[in-house]
Amino acid sequence: MRRRDFIYTSVLAGAALSTIGLSRNVLAGGEIPDLVAVRNGDPDIMFEKAIAELGGMKKFVRPNQRVVIKPNIGWDVSPERAANTNPRLVARIIKHCLDAGAKEVVVFDNTCDNWKKCYSNSLIEKYVNEAGGKMVPGNSEGYYQSVKIPAGSRIKDAKVHELILDSDVFINVPILKSHGGARLTVSMKNLMGIVWDRGYWHRNDLHTCIAEFSTFRKPDLNIVDAWNVMQRNGPRGLSEADTVMMKSLLISRDMVTADTAAAKLLGFEAADVRYIEEAAKLGVGRKDLEKLNIRKIML
Repeated sequence: MRRRDFIYTSVLAGAALSTIGLSRNVLAGGEIPDLVAVRNGDPDIMFEKAIAELGGMKKFVRPNQRVVIKPNIGWDVSPERAANTNPRLVARIIKHCLDAGAKEVVVFDNTCDNWKKCYSNSLIEKYVNEAGGKMVPGNSEGYYQSVKIPAGSRIKDAKVHELILDSDVFINVPILKSHGGARLTVSMKNLMGIVWDRGYWHRNDLHTCIAEFSTFRKPDLNIVDAWNVMQRNGPRGLSEADTVMMKSLLISRDMVTADTAAAKLLGFEAADVRYIEEAAKLGVGRKDLEKLNIRKIML
């Protein structure tokens, strides 16, 4: 990222929510927003505020259901590097799921670095265990089952982790960060961690594969961690100098809506990120934020 872009992104960190241009901020009584954007709190506290605006976790999780949470746990680095989803956020989501009556909450990722080190050094394994969730590996092809992607042209089939196929509720918890190939990684890009052969996507038009795969199984909820954001050298980063503290969180049922809003936090429009545009055209979700009901919360 150029120095000019670095300065611009740092300014965004001070006024993150103001970049999400909204025309309908005042909702009618009882109306559920399409997107909730929270700023200026810790990850777990911002989630508390956001999920309450959507009616609470019981709107998504019923008693005795099996919940799968998919954070980004791809990299063997500490939380300060912002390469992985914040562990405190993951733990608080688990608590809400269990309080809603979930019989089991499992967490996994098909990591890029050694999975045991990623799970441990991200601190996600520690926080998941303490919250009462269950960590499950994604490192063996035997965990994955072949599925067809009916809307696919570049990606017509894929091997998807059995946890996703067997889950009652699927919660997607990406961290917002830069990405050398896709420009940004957010909700839709995070789904690469539920498939076995991510390399195929990189070899066969990454943007189109991301968009087309997003038609297969839409998460029930997307929670974007934008607390500490990797603004350059993603997806792994080189050091803490690559990050900017934005203290923000986005939550939506709609991946395209969540990713469009997340892009704005880093100064991009949907048109700047091709997979967002393609996914919107495929009917995955909506990118017209100005026509949506969006709740902004400043803590």
